[in-house]
Amino acid sequence: MTAPEISEALKHLVVDALDDIKGIEIVTLDVEGQTDIADFMVVASGTTNRQVKALTDSVVVKAKAAGYTVNGVEGDDNAEWVLIDLGDVICHVMLPKVREFYDLERLWSISLKQDNDVIAED
Repeated sequence: MTAPEISEALKHLVVDALDDIKGIEIVTLDVEGQTDIADFMVVASGTTNRQVKALTDSVVVKAKAAGYTVNGVEGDDNAEWVLIDLGDVICHVMLPKVREFYDLERLWSISLKQDNDVIAED
């Protein structure tokens, strides 16, 4: 399997793990052209701290079971916003109010638009 195929497979694993625990508004962002830290970001919400923790645990357990390395998990102590670093895929699981406040989807789409604007001017 090539590196892009591995990233794509990991992205699907993360989405499936979130969907299994009824993650809300699961969104995948292709950030490969915007950053060197990851190829994809997956953003999802959970209705309560307990569900955010369950969603996070599901992703970690399924990733490890499939042989992927979990580089780190941040924020699981209060489970309002948990970040899971899987290398090529970074997963953000948040409470709806936190997700609305930080609006990562808009933030990354602005970055993409600005990159495209700069390219168009050259």
